[in-house]
Amino acid sequence: MKEVLDKIKPSKQEEKIIKTKVNELVKELKKLKLNVILGGSGAKNTWLKGNHDLDLFVKFKKSEQNISKKLEVKLKKKFKIEKLHGSRDYFRIEKDNFTFEIVPIKEIRNASQAENITDISPLHAKWVNKHKKYSDDIRLAKALAIAQKIYGAESYIKGFSGYTLEILTIHYKGFNNLIKNVSKWKSKVIIDTNKLLKNPLKELNPSKIKSPLILVDPVDKTRNAAAVLSNENFNKFKTICKKYLKKPSKNFFEEKPEIIPKGAVIIKFKTPKGKEDVVGAKLVKKQNFIVRSLNKEGFKVIKHGWDWETYWFKVKNKTLPETKEVQGPPLKLIKHVKRFKKVHKKTYLKKNKLYAKVKREHPKIEK
Repeated sequence: MKEVLDKIKPSKQEEKIIKTKVNELVKELKKLKLNVILGGSGAKNTWLKGNHDLDLFVKFKKSEQNISKKLEVKLKKKFKIEKLHGSRDYFRIEKDNFTFEIVPIKEIRNASQAENITDISPLHAKWVNKHKKYSDDIRLAKALAIAQKIYGAESYIKGFSGYTLEILTIHYKGFNNLIKNVSKWKSKVIIDTNKLLKNPLKELNPSKIKSPLILVDPVDKTRNAAAVLSNENFNKFKTICKKYLKKPSKNFFEEKPEIIPKGAVIIKFKTPKGKEDVVGAKLVKKQNFIVRSLNKEGFKVIKHGWDWETYWFKVKNKTLPETKEVQGPPLKLIKHVKRFKKVHKKTYLKKNKLYAKVKREHPKIEK
């Protein structure tokens, strides 16, 4: 996979540029008397070529309160910032074609002291960095997941987060072993790399064991790192790995634009403003509502998809009969039968139940 790595691994020159940009900003932040460290994949050396989104964590003492507000006040003295809402408010700075997310965290020694999931992030980086020999394997796993559209723990994706893939690659000791093992996964998989729990199914909170993959966080035994993973993406990853094993190819690592099937019904819209995760979740919710509505009407959705400005629906029928059959009550329910006959002037009997034909409100899908 040297050919793939050459495409996805940052060059020495790119690393140097990133390091310079990070150091420049860290220097400016330190002038504001902020305790700053590099976070995310940058801190773990698992980031991919061309990724200019960087996380910087600002550490506050455990006893300090309102740390998001304190950070905001200081940042505003020197920078133009965008406030983002998460489990704790954080901030975005755009600088020289780089995007920096400045995240306030509490300084902790172990996960049990964390007040927020982001507080644990430096501990995640520390754990991953104990296994530096798998950095390139992790890059391959991430590139594969991104290309196959199963990357990201956001609620509208419900896929594999970067940290989940880091744990899995380290647990299976490399990319090739990851692929082999994932291809053999059953319907429920339990992984506890550091053997922190005797029985994860009993010891973890019931809300955290609903996903098909239970991946005990190596630095926080109360957490399933794959809790948001959907069955669909779990099964998709297994299928991808089986196909890859049969015929390994660089094509698996190349993102392909989604092809809208011929004859699909397309809805164009303007993307709402807001945080990506929140907007994405709303768009998925709306699309699912449309799918349910189309199926209820009888158009029968075969396949559907979306991007940030388009919904598309491949359906069995674009036009339906002008009338549809509605089911009424069984004959023995006399009161309901009378009511049904009052509403529908023409009724007929099938298997001791009343039925009627009514005019269909939307015989054409465009309507």
